[in-house]
Amino acid sequence: MRKANKGSVVFGVIIALAVFCGISSIIKTAKPASKADAKPKAEFKSTEKKQNTLIKALSGNKNGRSKTPKGEYIARIEIKGVITEAGDTYSQKWIEDTLKELKEDKNNKGIILTINSPGGGIYEADETYLAILDYKKETKRPVYAYCKSLTASGGYYIACSSDYIMANRNSLVGSIGVICGQFVDLTALMEKYGIKMKTIHSGRNKIMGSVSEPLTAEQEAIMQQICDEGYDQFVGIVSDGRGLTKEEVIELADGRIYTARQCMENRLIDSIGSMEDLEDAMKRKEFDFADIEVIDYSYTKPESIYNMFMGAARNLSRSSIGGAILPKAVEDKLNSRIEFPAYYCDLFN
Repeated sequence: MRKANKGSVVFGVIIALAVFCGISSIIKTAKPASKADAKPKAEFKSTEKKQNTLIKALSGNKNGRSKTPKGEYIARIEIKGVITEAGDTYSQKWIEDTLKELKEDKNNKGIILTINSPGGGIYEADETYLAILDYKKETKRPVYAYCKSLTASGGYYIACSSDYIMANRNSLVGSIGVICGQFVDLTALMEKYGIKMKTIHSGRNKIMGSVSEPLTAEQEAIMQQICDEGYDQFVGIVSDGRGLTKEEVIELADGRIYTARQCMENRLIDSIGSMEDLEDAMKRKEFDFADIEVIDYSYTKPESIYNMFMGAARNLSRSSIGGAILPKAVEDKLNSRIEFPAYYCDLFN
């Protein structure tokens, strides 16, 4: 009951903040219309109709395609943000559905992955990697990858499924490693303030990681084994994708990120250039300079009242005022992190 009440309070606070932000925005931007500013009624209706048609077309485009191809085309798929089941900028289902659709489309002749991501969950990164390998195997079509500002951890894991990797000269790439979570032991603090907590459980490792019990050496070894298995898998993916020995990858795989130039020196990428350079390279290498259309595919989170409220509240939480007035429970809800274990670059946090 307490948990349900807490959730209701959190959601109520978010709604109130979102309404406040919306009203403030309207008051700030509203201006009294002068005669000079007023549009003729017919012109206004025409403009409004065009806008509504555009909005309807975009919202109805569930595959995220920028336009309908006229013939043969290359699909440029955006992989952006944290790689998780369903986030603001990434959806596992959307990625898998898009790859399946492209695999079955004979007019599709290849894929460009544009990656700007700190990584994400082991499961999601690997499922996307395997789906791209399946696309390549079934179609025999090429897949190229372009590293934008950050292609780290799970983002680089996915890039290794491609036939060719190019990075912007200012890209940060790599972070080959695994995070298996952080454990906080509050037993000393609880004892100091007379707080007692008891969880009834069977199996000595059933509640490992609880704040009310110290992590034992056995439990730390259990988590380390999980982490090591994920690391070995990541090393193998890079080894297969980049034509390096596992020993060579391990020398590089200490979790750090590399500049584009360092990646070139260590053979983690194939070249440095712009997005246009990658398109030209793909058309030259794979299609004998044919001018094939490039169609953009990107995920857009479906609109809903809840998402609108969450978006407004999240923007407020990032401001100096929001950071000072928001309850911790609301902050935790707005800034939820990826579940571990994960191929994730935690560099900037």
